Amino acid sequence: MQSSYLPEPSSPDLVVGIVGCGVMGRGIAQIAALAGATVWLNDTRAGAAEAARQALAGTFNMLTEKGKLQRDAADSAIARLHAGDDLKQLAGCHVIVEAIIEQLEAKKSLFRTLEDIVDPGAILATNTSSLSVTSIAAGLKRPQQVAGFHFFNPVPLMKIVEAIGGLMTAPEIVDYMLALGRHWGHTAVRAKDTPGFIVNHAGRGFGTEGLRILAENVTDIPTLDRILRDGPGFKLGPCELMDLTGLDVSHPVMESIYHQYYEEPRFRPQNLTRQMLDAGAVGRKVGHGFYRYSAEGKKEVAAEPAPSSALPPSVWVSQARPELAARIAPFLQAAGVTVEDGAKPSERALCIVTPLGDDATRCCVAQGLDPRRTVGVETLFDLTRRRVAMTTPATDAAYAEMARGLLGADGVPVSLVRDSSGLVSQRVVAHIINIAAEIAQQNIAEPADIDRAVTLGLGYPRGPLAWGDELGARTVLTILNNLLQETGDPRYRASQWLRRRAELGLSLLQREV
Repeated sequence: MQSSYLPEPSSPDLVVGIVGCGVMGRGIAQIAALAGATVWLNDTRAGAAEAARQALAGTFNMLTEKGKLQRDAADSAIARLHAGDDLKQLAGCHVIVEAIIEQLEAKKSLFRTLEDIVDPGAILATNTSSLSVTSIAAGLKRPQQVAGFHFFNPVPLMKIVEAIGGLMTAPEIVDYMLALGRHWGHTAVRAKDTPGFIVNHAGRGFGTEGLRILAENVTDIPTLDRILRDGPGFKLGPCELMDLTGLDVSHPVMESIYHQYYEEPRFRPQNLTRQMLDAGAVGRKVGHGFYRYSAEGKKEVAAEPAPSSALPPSVWVSQARPELAARIAPFLQAAGVTVEDGAKPSERALCIVTPLGDDATRCCVAQGLDPRRTVGVETLFDLTRRRVAMTTPATDAAYAEMARGLLGADGVPVSLVRDSSGLVSQRVVAHIINIAAEIAQQNIAEPADIDRAVTLGLGYPRGPLAWGDELGARTVLTILNNLLQETGDPRYRASQWLRRRAELGLSLLQREV
């Protein structure tokens, strides 16, 4: 039952305190004031709260000038903003959201002070991204009033907020924060108090698997990013994303979640980013990370290799997986090269296999093919923007060039990579789907909320569970099982949520009774 002290989230009587007036705190204050709440800004730095109030007033005025906000709405929001430098000024707040430094003791100390100032029915909410809500609330007089309220930067544009209950949080407090987040114009999702909650937990698959591919020398940095942008459709490749975020932010999060889960192999970081961090090559903000950047922040990257005009005398496509072979047949035929249809290739034909979690070498051995003339081709993702061919360790350079020429005969770029279990896109996307399935298995969040949070919080082209349905749960399970068999690495073991639904033919979004 909601406390009688708390007004409805939409009530004009609601008073919200924001402690910490950095970019995140100002963003939360902005959406709260625009939604009708009275907002008190507070910061330990002299003048910071007033500076934040003035900056927000400037933002509202700018939005008005651009026609994105009515003048009366802007004036009302500005009038509801107040600044103070004394925590006692927050005594009348119904909800206080802290957005201070990401240090456990600092947040615990703040809440210890605040709970002696505010009404016993007030909510103390933490915007922590990586600390335990339970740990922040531990030792307080009223831990049941403490909840997580995790926004993403920039808050007005990233329309997702995670409402997290610690072990002692009263259920109605989380319900209230969910309603408050929705009233403030965001998609609000409920999450269990676990490392990374939903979004930062689900995001472990993209970067760590990309780094693992680099560690295996499968390809280089620009090619990795191009493949994952053009095939699966990510807005940025993993190296581009880490450069944008900064390794001073992203690497500690990778290590923190890995260690908080007691060295769970699915979240294992790579030494490369630790070395880069130690060297100060943290990304765009310093002009050097995975890429170098000009003074204007433009990425410097070498051009792709020129298209190849070489064509094979003929091409033979393995029918071991006929549904995958069918996906590449049209543009092979359009290249004007003879496509052989026999059970075995002729002696000079370029041989194409279609790996699914396995590598080109395994396909060669299993099918008795000549590895000097064999390449694997990615078939699961968009083939209109880029095609990916994978050599075996024995592939002849001339046949590799023939593969590039054949696959790119219609002008589509072709990336050539070294042998890899699961190529590039398969293993990255399967890893993302598997982690999301495990989040569902652990009941950290509802399946639909996992997809909502990931698409809004990470900007992925699809929710991971829906993506698994699109590819087929059995296909994803096959990729993971083959990766596990080929590498022996437990990071690729399939979630039971995924396995059971694949075996029963159910959607990955299927809840259990």
